[in-house]
Amino acid sequence: MQTNDMRQLTEKGKQIEDESFAIIDREAGIHNFPPEQWRIVQRVIHATADFEFKELMKFSTNAVPKGIEALKNGCAIITDVKMILAGLNENRLNAYGCKTYCFISDDDVIEIAKKNNSTRAIESMRKAHNLGILNESIVAIGNAPTALIEIARLVKEENARPALIIGVPVGFVSAKESKEIIMSLNEVEWIVSEGRKGGSTIAVAIIHALLTLTV
Repeated sequence: MQTNDMRQLTEKGKQIEDESFAIIDREAGIHNFPPEQWRIVQRVIHATADFEFKELMKFSTNAVPKGIEALKNGCAIITDVKMILAGLNENRLNAYGCKTYCFISDDDVIEIAKKNNSTRAIESMRKAHNLGILNESIVAIGNAPTALIEIARLVKEENARPALIIGVPVGFVSAKESKEIIMSLNEVEWIVSEGRKGGSTIAVAIIHALLTLTV
C-alpha cells in the first residue's frame, strides 16, 4: 500500500498537525501509555482539546494490535450513528477494503424497536449480528449506551466476537455504566473512555489513529 492512499494532508496541513501533537505532548507531560496507545489518546485530545482524556482512556491488553490487524484484514466497521460514518476517511478505509455499516435509520430496525418497546440502537446491533457481520468487526459506539450494552449481551449470550469494541458513548443515562460493562468483558478487546465523556468525534479519532498505525 502506498502511504498516499492513507495521507491526504497538504504540507502546510501536516505542519499544523505536527505542531498540534507537539503541544499535546508537551502539555500532557508524563504518562504511562505505550507508544501505540498514546497515539490514540493523543488524537482524542487533538479532536477535543480536552486533556482529561489522558486519564479517561482505557485499553484492554491487545486492543490496539487487534484493531490494526482487523483494519488490515478489511474488517467491517459497525457504528451506532451515521455521524461517525460522516467523519471517517473513506479513502483510507477503502484502501484496505473496509466496509461501513449503520442500521439506526433502517425501516425494519425502527419497526422492530417500536414493536418491542426497545431502542433503535439496540435493534441495529441485533441486525448486525443477524447479518453475520459482527464477528471480526470493529464496533464503534459514540452516542448510544444501549447499543454498547447490547453488544456486551451479544458477546456474553450469543457468542458474538467483534475484533474490537470502541465504547465511547457520551451522556448521563447509562453511559458510564455501559462502559464499565464493556471493561468487564474478557472475551473481546476494547477501547473505552471512562465516565460520561465521549461522543462520535472520539470514536472517529480512535479509528483514524488506528489507521495511521497500519502504515
